[in-house]
Amino acid sequence: MTHTRYAFIKANWHADIVDQALVGFSEVIPADRIDVFDVPGAFEMPLLARDLAGSGRYAAVAAAAFVVDGGIYRHDFVAQAVVDGLMRAGLDTGVPVLSVSLTPHQYQETAHHNAIYRAHFVQKGREAAEAAMMIGRTRESLAA
Repeated sequence: MTHTRYAFIKANWHADIVDQALVGFSEVIPADRIDVFDVPGAFEMPLLARDLAGSGRYAAVAAAAFVVDGGIYRHDFVAQAVVDGLMRAGLDTGVPVLSVSLTPHQYQETAHHNAIYRAHFVQKGREAAEAAMMIGRTRESLAA
């Protein structure tokens, strides 16, 4: 059975930036084929991604977050755990789970940086949607 729905998870930290990934994703895949799920932060994405991928409802799951060095925790540790968890969710369920998670080395909450990352998230959202569709086509051709 070919699934025509996609799940999109987005972390609420830096939502003004992260939400732009959904904008880009929706430029490639029609919004009426995307179910959107919010989570508090990046660390919560892998569990939900696993559950959504395992539901059998989605052709792919995309997850977007912006993990920055807030000076309180090791952002590189969080980013690595999130990416590892998303990969594991995809491998465990057999459903593509795509990361649109960025961890900049240098980020300051300025208009200049925010504009750069908003635009970058739009592009990364497009790329995730294109990857989801490409993986789907490839897997369908292997099944034929």
